[in-house]
Amino acid sequence: MSGPPGICIVGSSNAGKTTFLEKLIAELTRRGYRVGTIKHHYGDFEMDKPGKDTWRHARAGARAVCLSAPRKIAVIRQVEEELSPEQIVPLLGPVDIVLAEGYKKVDWPQIEICPPDGCRALVGRKDRLIALVGDGPMETQLPCFGTDEAGAVADLIVGFLDLK
Repeated sequence: MSGPPGICIVGSSNAGKTTFLEKLIAELTRRGYRVGTIKHHYGDFEMDKPGKDTWRHARAGARAVCLSAPRKIAVIRQVEEELSPEQIVPLLGPVDIVLAEGYKKVDWPQIEICPPDGCRALVGRKDRLIALVGDGPMETQLPCFGTDEAGAVADLIVGFLDLK
């Protein structure tokens, strides 16, 4: 993969992926890494608020709408088909690592977040999984971490991706 390396954080619905990602992002940021994230969503979504100017621009037919402010920028763009994480990464700007929530089927390394009752049926790609995170029972040869061990998971990621 060219550009910054990426890891997918996968797991079943309501397993705690976002909660753990918040801890992991904070830990990697504390260590000085610039973290970009991608959240995979299976359905359609609306980020714009109905009635706002950018929403009105899009409803009038604009294929791309950009909202620019002194310290933030947002682009909402229509696409013909879903983009892969590799196609999205360049849109993130200068980052050192990309953490993607979801994308169970892509070729990136994966860390699976297990629900509180344990990992009984893994949802990630077994050939791409590098670790499990959860507080319930986990029967695996993979490294296992608790949901309060974001620092140890960050250590694993930094070593696995050979981040400097």
